[in-house]
Amino acid sequence: MYLALSIAFLIVMWAWDFLVIDEFFKRQDILAGVADLSATQKHVHVIVTATLDVAYPFAYGIFQAGMAYRFLGRWGRLIAPLSLICIPVDLAEGFAQIMILSGHLQFVETKILVTPIKLLLYVPGLCAALVALVIAASRRQKVRCREG
Repeated sequence: MYLALSIAFLIVMWAWDFLVIDEFFKRQDILAGVADLSATQKHVHVIVTATLDVAYPFAYGIFQAGMAYRFLGRWGRLIAPLSLICIPVDLAEGFAQIMILSGHLQFVETKILVTPIKLLLYVPGLCAALVALVIAASRRQKVRCREG
């Protein structure tokens, strides 16, 4: 689900030729990013944020936390909650983005606050999940070598 949603975001951004404002957390970048969008691009961005970007935090949060818990031992138990806490933070950011894209610029302050928090929670979970994938693949390879 995580991979499928990531690909869906890339396809939408490519098809409508725009970048999502998800990682922007500086006022001037947010306002410039929105100003660069056409009315159609804003509409598509709102739809994507209200659909894909609602499912996305659940997909990555649960996947990243699960991988950390399963494969990273004590470190996983410390890192996994970050991915789960990131879910409501990302949803709050998405709400702010929809409001900003709809012309309610007072929500820029909310986005300025929550986006860095989201990134600080997301990045360690992503790194942990990547390490966990390497560990999982390594374990799987060892099992295949023993069986073969």
